[in-house]
Amino acid sequence: FTLRRARARFPHCLGELPLLLPGADAALRPRLEGWFRAAGITPRVVAEFDDGALSKAFGRQGLGVFTGPAVLAAEIAAQYGVVCLATVDELAEEFYALSPERRITHPGVAAIRNAARHALFA
Repeated sequence: FTLRRARARFPHCLGELPLLLPGADAALRPRLEGWFRAAGITPRVVAEFDDGALSKAFGRQGLGVFTGPAVLAAEIAAQYGVVCLATVDELAEEFYALSPERRITHPGVAAIRNAARHALFA
């Protein structure tokens, strides 16, 4: 498969390309499986990982296609030397930051919150 051919055949190419999936306990896994079913795709799973960085390392070696948050696509591409095949709007990961305080007053926590807001919603 070339990148051009895979993009042209997406998402059905995922039934032919080796796929590196998040582990069974990952929050994204049931969403992926539901999306595959809805699209009529039987993925060719070659490995499952509980560690996202490890799946990306295998992907960097050309051993399969892996998932990653679209908001981090540029960083993943730069760090692992890979390219984004496609994004799927129907698949979303949710992240929560919990604090016992009603208002965030710690400057470090506030900086992280503000950076995340800027990166995700700017």
